[in-house]
Amino acid sequence: MTITNTKIIKTAREDNSSRNLSKVVSELKTFNWIDLTHSFGPESPRFPAFAKPNFKTIFTHADGFFVKEYTFAGQIGTHIDPPIHFDAHQNKYIEDLSLKDLVLPLVVIDKSQDVKNNPDSSLTVADIQKWERKYGKIPENSFVALRTDWGKRWPSQEKFENKDNAGQDHYPAWDLDALKYVYEQRGITANGHETFDTDTAVKQENGLVGEFYVLSHGHYQVELLNNLDLVPATGAYIFISVPKAEKAPGFPVRAFAVVPD
Repeated sequence: MTITNTKIIKTAREDNSSRNLSKVVSELKTFNWIDLTHSFGPESPRFPAFAKPNFKTIFTHADGFFVKEYTFAGQIGTHIDPPIHFDAHQNKYIEDLSLKDLVLPLVVIDKSQDVKNNPDSSLTVADIQKWERKYGKIPENSFVALRTDWGKRWPSQEKFENKDNAGQDHYPAWDLDALKYVYEQRGITANGHETFDTDTAVKQENGLVGEFYVLSHGHYQVELLNNLDLVPATGAYIFISVPKAEKAPGFPVRAFAVVPD
């Protein structure tokens, strides 16, 4: 085979690969895309330990261009927590997460009806097993999102915290055994939820044990998700886009789901 023929074959293969990729992207755009992200600003709900974000205009169109300066904690709005966020032994920042691990099959487990009756509800192993009897085994390397419809309380800090008369917050989350089940028995890659924390507010006297479990085992999570009620239990994919800030232990994301018709 001549050099010229080799170049022709290589070019043909490259052209074919390009056409295949174009076809895949075009097909994806025919599906339903659901934004799973809250818009956030200075008045948006935030973890009480964090200062209010500051959005400051530093240049206007009178200067020739419009620019704002942003000051906020990394865990603000819909955000990602890499392992380093909770475990100093996990040297894994946002920039160390694999790009392919930010695009995953999306599983949504609905706990919203229970939460209406009891805001302190946590997702249990029994809940997951009930879900699996209906929808099948949770696939490996998937992203499991807990739907509670708590995201509908946005943008109210008061409604998100849901304090009682004694000042105790009340909001739902994961049971530790449920997290162990999806990671150890089903081999998932990551999890997410609509509230501030992985753990229910009333079970934090011993710390955020659920969140520590997830991150200390090298996984990541996304908190303060939105619109999970618009996503089916199975069949969708989650895409997570996040800036590549140096040594970041957390940052706001633009997460969305691609849902087949």
